[in-house]
Amino acid sequence: MASPPPPLGHNGGPPLDPNESWRGYCWRKASKRAWKAPREIALRRLARAEELGMSYRDYTLEILERGRYL
Repeated sequence: MASPPPPLGHNGGPPLDPNESWRGYCWRKASKRAWKAPREIALRRLARAEELGMSYRDYTLEILERGRYL
């Protein structure tokens, strides 16, 4: 006996909303992945940001935008 086919969207693919663009979907997915850092890296960034008087978000954004460490 064959199993039923998987439901639509089962693979985490792009939303089926016609107003949603593929580029927007890819951007949000990549942005979410870029902001996730292992605990050790996040703590190191937080310590460095505090030394510089910056927030963690501003320091990480600087790294992600320019690819350089301050």
